[in-house]
Amino acid sequence: MSGHNYILVGHEPVEEPDLLKWAKWFENAPGRIVKQEQIGEYRVSTVFLGMNHNFGDGAPLLFETMVFGGDQEEDGEYQKRCSTWDEAEAMHAQAVAWVIEEELY
Repeated sequence: MSGHNYILVGHEPVEEPDLLKWAKWFENAPGRIVKQEQIGEYRVSTVFLGMNHNFGDGAPLLFETMVFGGDQEEDGEYQKRCSTWDEAEAMHAQAVAWVIEEELY
């Protein structure tokens, strides 16, 4: 996987070289949200980005987890990226654990 635009087939990222096909898929992208949950005033969100955010060597970074709310918006956002759906689920769980361990809520 070395291109820039991807769609999901099930939970599997597949490169889509046709920009118009990718844009049409992304507009109505079913299943782009891996998981979202609210913990107190914080929201942990993990989504499929549809674009490779690794602009150098290595595996494409296609999924992103972010924490929104509270001091995060003032102190800088929690943000991590990974390559696969399974990694994204694990990354989401780590972000939830971080919010709980840091007692941010």
